[in-house]
Amino acid sequence: MYHGFVRRRIRDLFAAINKGDAAPFLAGLAPEFEHVFIGDHALAGRRISPEQTAEWYARLFRLLPRLEFDPQRIDVAGGPWNTIAVVEWFESNRASDDVETTTAGVHVVTIKWGKVTRLLILSDTAKLQEMLLRTTGSSGGESLAPALDEAPGWPAPVRRG
Repeated sequence: MYHGFVRRRIRDLFAAINKGDAAPFLAGLAPEFEHVFIGDHALAGRRISPEQTAEWYARLFRLLPRLEFDPQRIDVAGGPWNTIAVVEWFESNRASDDVETTTAGVHVVTIKWGKVTRLLILSDTAKLQEMLLRTTGSSGGESLAPALDEAPGWPAPVRRG
């Protein structure tokens, strides 16, 4: 029953993002969290404050003003004290240059007591990079801006023996 509730909540959050509304997601963040998008591009980086995360969503909506996620599979494990949800999704979008593209990706979400403590976004970075390069003019250069990254150097190097 709990896992079903988590799946419904995740679908609702994707529906809000599809409407250009990040407020429900931002309201669901724990006091200490991390929002991570893998890669080296304008949407990459690690954010740990609500303000920087809100700015990231504002940038996302400027670069991809017509964005629609279609969650395909949502797997949930764990109890309310430590829940992991893996969301496989397809995305269609119309970028700032009015060109429509599609891609796929995965969100890995960690939830503790109803609050998101970590969101890891894994997307097809080749398609994303192509869109960011293509929209340089229509985005006023924002598509090539530095990442909104509060933790430069992430991920930390792997320590061996």
